[in-house]
Amino acid sequence: MTARVKIRVTGVVQGVGYRYYTYRIARGLDLKGYVRNQKDGSVEVLAEGEKGKLMDLISELRIGPPNSKVDNLSIEWQESRNEFSDFKILK
Repeated sequence: MTARVKIRVTGVVQGVGYRYYTYRIARGLDLKGYVRNQKDGSVEVLAEGEKGKLMDLISELRIGPPNSKVDNLSIEWQESRNEFSDFKILK
């Protein structure tokens, strides 16, 4: 069954390769959706896929790439819409 999660990551998560880190993990887990920087310095992730794989993504997002410092993950589970064909980095 497909699930969908919207995650807001706060901390030192811009300028440290966090979007590319998220992209690699999400693609490796065969998830669909996007990651993008927000004006407030946070990173937004919207991902769809198997719930277990989304949980794996969340675990990896808590760690982050070298030089990042994740303070908090705000997680909102949503109903899946199957609107994405792959996982992208948005500007």
